[in-house]
Amino acid sequence: MGKNKEIVTLERVQSLNDAVGQSKDLSDLFAMVANAKLGKTCFSSSLGQEDQVLTDYIFRNQMSIDVFTLDTGRLFQETYDVLSTTQKKYNKPIQSFFPNDKEVEELVSNQGINGFYESVQNRKDCCAARKINPLRRALQPYSVWITGLRSEQSANRSDFTVFAYDSQFDIIKFNPLLHWTYQEVLDYIESFNIPQNNLHQQGYISIGCAPCTRAITQGEDPRAGRWWWESSHKECGLHKTNN
Repeated sequence: MGKNKEIVTLERVQSLNDAVGQSKDLSDLFAMVANAKLGKTCFSSSLGQEDQVLTDYIFRNQMSIDVFTLDTGRLFQETYDVLSTTQKKYNKPIQSFFPNDKEVEELVSNQGINGFYESVQNRKDCCAARKINPLRRALQPYSVWITGLRSEQSANRSDFTVFAYDSQFDIIKFNPLLHWTYQEVLDYIESFNIPQNNLHQQGYISIGCAPCTRAITQGEDPRAGRWWWESSHKECGLHKTNN
């Protein structure tokens, strides 16, 4: 993006955030996006609880928003199960994006199948090959990227805004659940009988790749089960900036 265009985008994002305030109302927030005519919009789902809320809202309201997920090749079987159940419930497509096979082969050749346990850099390289690069490819045709981020999920996300310009992917990011509480997410899921990952009932709150996710105990940070062998303030790189 050219510098002038980036400045205009940042100004537009600021204007949207000024207008939205602390709103949690999905109908108002999605109407704002539609009225702003920001361009072609997509939603990336990890099939977690927050993302299932948004999938339900998008599909139930027949929105012209493409929904996709990232299949890293290391997901839990339960994640595939909820993907299948969700597609059957709504009779809507959820496109899966996969890593480049040559890139994964090179990664495993260099660091081993579970080399991500050995260093933070190894883990980031694995996330890049299996998640970030496929996401970059998936986002290519779009101007707006919807996510299920909530500010309560971690300290790193507490200062995020509902709208942001993500310079890493050169796209406007829209976080409609940012100010929702976890209880509000659960209440919505129950109200609309939304499919969810069975692992949530076993203490798994934030669910990613199987080797990098564990259950958490009561009182732990919701993302404490991700890359638990590392220090706090952990992200895979998908949501590291909020300009």
